[in-house]
Order: sequence, then structure tokens, then C-alpha cells
Amino acid sequence: MPFIPWRNIADWRCIACGDCCRLYSVVINFHEWLKIVKNYGLEHTVSGVGDLFIKREGDGSCVFLNSFSDSCRCGLQHMKPKACQLWPFKILSTPKYGNAHEAAYALGEREAYVYVDSMCNGVRYGNATWEFASQTLREFVEIAMGLRTAQLRTTGNGLFPKPRLRFDGSRTLGYV
Repeated sequence: MPFIPWRNIADWRCIACGDCCRLYSVVINFHEWLKIVKNYGLEHTVSGVGDLFIKREGDGSCVFLNSFSDSCRCGLQHMKPKACQLWPFKILSTPKYGNAHEAAYALGEREAYVYVDSMCNGVRYGNATWEFASQTLREFVEIAMGLRTAQLRTTGNGLFPKPRLRFDGSRTLGYV
């Protein structure tokens, strides 16, 4: 599963297809787990070796994925885990997937290396547009760095989650 440096992405928009919620398991931290359990019950989560996850249905989809005829919506939109807020972007402090120059993103004095999961259907390849680079991508980086919590551009109009991917060979979303 290749990760593409952000400079090779012209634009990104969530198309509410639901693939991210069907293809990956979402790793959650303890605080996120606690909020989910408090609001929805323990049965909506599972634990693995050293990790907590959102439960998946028999078809592999997230238990909070709501499918409609023309789109999908996240039942956790009001309290999405950070992994979901950041998907399909992987924002790192070091260039883990190569192409450091193309992945580097400066935010003031801070620098991040941003890659995009090529599995996302909302990605449009090419030279990054001004709006994507200066507004959408900036919002993702600010969320990853803990400088922002509100999502405006980094969600499907409040309809759909964006998991952050930690690829460990088992198609698992989570924190790096």
C-alpha cells in the first residue's frame, strides 16, 4: 500500500464512499475508548494485544458506519477518534516513506512530513492547488500537532470520518 508525498496530490475531498471504514480497523487511545464506552457501551469496542479498537461488523465495516443509498456517514462524527480525523493523511515528524523533500510541510517553525494513502478515492493527483496546500492540508497538520480540534475542510461536510493510518501489514488504522 503506497503512501504518496502530499506535493503529488492536487486536491482531496471526502466523497463519503465509506471505503476507509470498511477496509481498516481503527485503533483508539484510552481517552477515546472511554468516551465511546460511556456513550455507546463496551460492546462497540474490542481489545487486541496492546491496542484498543472500534468493533467491526461481520462484513468488516466499522460499527459506527451508516450507509445510505448515495453516501456513508459516521455515527461518531461528534467525537471521532484522531485516527479518523486524519485519514487519508499520515503526518509524521520524520520522513518514514521516503521522498522527504516532496513530503515536507512547514507550519511556522515546525515541520511535518505528510503522506497520503493512495487507497482513498477522494484523492486527485497532480500539482497541489493553493487551496489544498494552504488550507486543507494545513488543517490536517494542525489537528495532528494538537493545535486545532475543529474540522472544517478535513471531513466530508461533517458526514464522514478520516482515519489516520498506521500500516503494520494488517490493514490497521491508528497512531504512529
